[in-house]
Amino acid sequence: MNWDDIRIFLAVARTGQILAASRRLGLNHATLSRRLTSLEEALETRLFIRRTNGCELTAEGETFLLSAERMETEMLEAQARLGRTDAAIAGTVRIGAPDGFGVSFLAPRMGRLIERHPELRIQLVPVPRSFSLSSREADIAVTLERPEQGRLVSSKLTDYTLGLYASRSYVDRFGLPVDAEDLKSHRRIGYVEDLIFSQSLNFTGEVMRNWSAGFEISSAIGQTEAVRAGAGVCILHNYIARQYPDLLRVLPEISITRSYWTIFHESVRDLARVRIVADFLHEIVREEKGAW
Repeated sequence: MNWDDIRIFLAVARTGQILAASRRLGLNHATLSRRLTSLEEALETRLFIRRTNGCELTAEGETFLLSAERMETEMLEAQARLGRTDAAIAGTVRIGAPDGFGVSFLAPRMGRLIERHPELRIQLVPVPRSFSLSSREADIAVTLERPEQGRLVSSKLTDYTLGLYASRSYVDRFGLPVDAEDLKSHRRIGYVEDLIFSQSLNFTGEVMRNWSAGFEISSAIGQTEAVRAGAGVCILHNYIARQYPDLLRVLPEISITRSYWTIFHESVRDLARVRIVADFLHEIVREEKGAW
């Protein structure tokens, strides 16, 4: 059985599409499909139900997925133990991060890392969601909470603060709230509650009992843009809001503190490319220690 065929199987299982898997692996669509068929023939079983809109694992495919992931973990651990196979800082590292941190902080700074290591390929996935490291959705995840279970290596990246903000145009029209109670008479922006993926994002209760936003956005960047456009008052990340002179801090005595953590799977902890990227994240956060 060819290990490359196992990698192909895992990519298709995780993306649910042959085309998406071929793009992820940098393989021709037809070649990938042919290799997948070869694996099924070698195993003498059907692993996927192939449809025009994607691929669905069969019962046998679900069973094989567990074995394939164990094989993948063993391969990664073997590479780490040998060391030589990953000595050059090359290959792909995918970083999953909350959209605010990923877009506003990481994206403008990751080019420095590529300059240091031209053979390194960084994939930054800044979206408002959590990532599964065990299923390799990301090699490194920046999270809002420290995991309490699983074979994961975690390290605190930084504490950060949030505060209330409104645009100058909004304040000119509606004035400033005088206290938290007065916020009830103002337009409020918040998260879409049933899409909150971490309890750390459920911070409106620390400001007032019933935030009851008239405009809900499941993205920190989207909230920032809505506030800048004068749509209302919102709890924003201070390190993002400070970038915009048109935003005013509202009720500055109200401050909320949260934390970012870097997390990666134990099986990749000794891979040089993962270690280099994780160390770089901590480096650039330390450089901006006054921003948080």
